[in-house]
Amino acid sequence: MFHTSECLIDISSYTSKVFREPENCDFCTNVSTVDKLSKISPINFYELYQKPARPLIVTDAIEHWPASKTFEYKFFKELYENFKFDGSSKKNCQFFPYKTNFKSLSEVFQMSEKRANLAAGEKSWYVGWNNCNDKAGKILRQYYSKPYFLGNRTENIAMSWIFMGGPGHGAQMHVDNVYYPSWQAQLRGRKLWILAPPPECWNSCQKLEAEVKTGETIVVDTNRWYHQTIVLPGEISITIGSEFD
Repeated sequence: MFHTSECLIDISSYTSKVFREPENCDFCTNVSTVDKLSKISPINFYELYQKPARPLIVTDAIEHWPASKTFEYKFFKELYENFKFDGSSKKNCQFFPYKTNFKSLSEVFQMSEKRANLAAGEKSWYVGWNNCNDKAGKILRQYYSKPYFLGNRTENIAMSWIFMGGPGHGAQMHVDNVYYPSWQAQLRGRKLWILAPPPECWNSCQKLEAEVKTGETIVVDTNRWYHQTIVLPGEISITIGSEFD
């Protein structure tokens, strides 16, 4: 059975920095597109994209990940049914129901098979959570690895983020309050990303849109770029990601 009272908390999907300091707009000035690249070296990635906080889509980062074929609703349901969450990590555990009626991750995995598979006539859904169970995290990590373009940069492998759900859903426009930029791999489905500069940069920067297709990985400093996601028509969308420095 699930044990969620100690770990997963129902919080608002608005994670904006209410009292954030004004940004220097250099990071978004003259940025008009989200580049799509393959075979980018760690040095070029750092110098051209990570350091200036310029968003990027890498098209070949997850080609050999077993997660692309293995991660699905049933996989996550069975995984989290087998583990109790670690109370020691509860302060870092988050669950995002977005516009669904779920109050916890356990409720997500108790929905009917028809709804889980987005059957006709069933209510659509979309949720996100960060893994806060070390044992589950080690199993997840057997199916994917650190994206090659990160080189020797580190990532918080114990706190992977997972987002899953059907077309028409996604996260509303917000800015995050996390420590580092992050990557997010599109394992299944397609997702539209809408990136916007902070209000103080509206006169010097512009809004960006980019479609992230199955097999592609988007890298964004979500602490600086406001962002919104929309799952595009087709199959269920499943993404996994992590912060890095």
